[in-house]
Amino acid sequence: MQKKKKKIFHLYTYQKVIISYFITFSICVWILHPIMHKILNYPPGTVDTQFQVEYGGLTYTQQFLLLYVFITALFILYQRFFLFKKIANWERTGGVNSKLYSLNEIRNTLLTAPTKFYLLQIIIPFIAITIGLGMPVVKHEIESSGFTVAILWISIFTFNATISYVFSRNLFKEILFKIFKENKLDTKHMKLSNDMMLILLPLLIAGLFFIVIVSYSRLVNARGYDIYKYYKNELSYVFDENISYSEDEVWQKLSNIELFNEKLDTFFVIDADKNITTSNNEPLTDFFKKYIFELSDQYDGRVYEHYAVNTQGYVKHITVDNKDYLIGIHFPITGGDALLYIICSFIVLFGIISFLLWYYSTSLANQIKMIVNGLNEINTKNNADFKKLPITSNDELGELTVEFNKIQDLTRKNIEQIHYNQETLMEKERLASLGQLIGGIAHNLKTPIMSISGAAEGLTDLVKEYDSSIDDPEVTSQDHHNIAKDMNGWIDKIKTHTEYMSDIITAVKGQAVNLTNEDDVSFTIGELLKRVDILMKHELKNAIIYLNISLKTEENLIVHGDVNSLVQVINNMISNSIQAYDGKPNQNIDLIVEKKNNILNILIRDYGPGLPKKVKEKLFKEMITTKGKNGTGLGLYMSYSTIRAHFNGNISFESEEGIGTTFTITLPL
Repeated sequence: MQKKKKKIFHLYTYQKVIISYFITFSICVWILHPIMHKILNYPPGTVDTQFQVEYGGLTYTQQFLLLYVFITALFILYQRFFLFKKIANWERTGGVNSKLYSLNEIRNTLLTAPTKFYLLQIIIPFIAITIGLGMPVVKHEIESSGFTVAILWISIFTFNATISYVFSRNLFKEILFKIFKENKLDTKHMKLSNDMMLILLPLLIAGLFFIVIVSYSRLVNARGYDIYKYYKNELSYVFDENISYSEDEVWQKLSNIELFNEKLDTFFVIDADKNITTSNNEPLTDFFKKYIFELSDQYDGRVYEHYAVNTQGYVKHITVDNKDYLIGIHFPITGGDALLYIICSFIVLFGIISFLLWYYSTSLANQIKMIVNGLNEINTKNNADFKKLPITSNDELGELTVEFNKIQDLTRKNIEQIHYNQETLMEKERLASLGQLIGGIAHNLKTPIMSISGAAEGLTDLVKEYDSSIDDPEVTSQDHHNIAKDMNGWIDKIKTHTEYMSDIITAVKGQAVNLTNEDDVSFTIGELLKRVDILMKHELKNAIIYLNISLKTEENLIVHGDVNSLVQVINNMISNSIQAYDGKPNQNIDLIVEKKNNILNILIRDYGPGLPKKVKEKLFKEMITTKGKNGTGLGLYMSYSTIRAHFNGNISFESEEGIGTTFTITLPL
């Protein structure tokens, strides 16, 4: 028998998100590590060397690692104890079975958490780097070092934010699928166009800036090399290492060299005691001097101002008064305007691309919204206008539109079939009710017809008797009056029976009209009860059930509406009460009519077994029957619909098993 393996280690979804962030950020950082110093044009010989330790205290790799660890720890702690705290507590306390938070609350948190963290990964580094480096982005003389470093780091944060956003959304889908069965969840929706702009715009900015910085860096590197070669050739041509010059001759020869930039390029001379004199009397930076004395000879006299600073120089050994001197030129590779022009061009390009992206995303979202509106129209309207949507593309959205149109056609056909089936069922129910009604009416008509027939025979005998007594002298005047009185008696009986038959025919005729008849007419309570009594007499008599009518209001109280529809509803409920006794005779049904304020209540109460729980839960919500194959479930369903639609009223019920059921029809007057 195989033993079940126990799970030794289990990762919650929020932990997977944190791990995915750590992995993606680590990959991005270690891809950037070997190329960042090249992009920034760090001076050769100063990366991860003793020179860097002596000058800055930490090597390039140590600085990179320190920043990486600090940022990673900061964001992981923020994710765990702030952003994903609710999700973590929810998962640890049972997930979908947890009672700590509602499913709707967790669902909204899952949907919004990736976006919040995505924005924080962009906004926080941007603010921190901007404040930390103090970028003078509004000044004319833009210092490129802080700017380029900031852009590179913001770019890596943006790229990582996009990757972690995609991963976290996919990982959270696992939980969202579990709570999908809860179909009454409300969600704050974000527009697709806004979502696309939110993700693509920062990524576009970072990508464009990264390309600009890399391109600018390569341009600076190439231009720096060209200027360096020019000054190297000039100084080598003017000064001969085998000749000893005086200081005046040195400055005279330097002043004759044509400069690239008359305002910014500077000559300098370093004597044997390392005293430095510059042509503009401005001191050289410590980094520049350190590089001259320690590394310039290794790189053929080329000198660099600082890390990621686009200022360089060239030095050459010469002899002055038989002493070893250094002469050189300090030159900026580009002016502040160069980077400014690049940034301005970028802003213009970014504006154009942003507009096109916004326009396209909005157009895409509108096409999807058109389909959503079509589905919403079907969902909310009873008689939806089944219009086909235009197909405006040949991509997946075009295919979605085609399938939507197919669903429209199928939905229309299904609704038409449902309406047809509904009309058929209602007609069958109506005909069944009429068949049952007519059976009772036939019995009710039989008695008055037999009475009228007897009266006709009585009149016939009296006519014969009167005719034979005309010439009989023994027949007195009083005898003629007696015969006439008997004949009037039979005539009165015929009138009574014919009026009764007329009432029956009127009631049957009213019930035979179409159920959709919505004529706005009026009737009295007395007329209503009279029709109910006539139409239900036979069924009650056959079942040996007694209908106790209790009128607690005026008989001539006027009710507005179709009396035939209301009679049919009441009769249907009385029939249900008769059937509730299941053939048991000598039982009672109460029909109570009462008025409270401007409300008319009609109660039909039986004392049968009551309604089962499963029937009470579905009553009036769907067609349900307790009669098995003999019922359609349409009776009460149609009664409820009739009262709601024709009288703006309502039907309620109370039922207890073993005690009975009371249906209450409520009509506003």
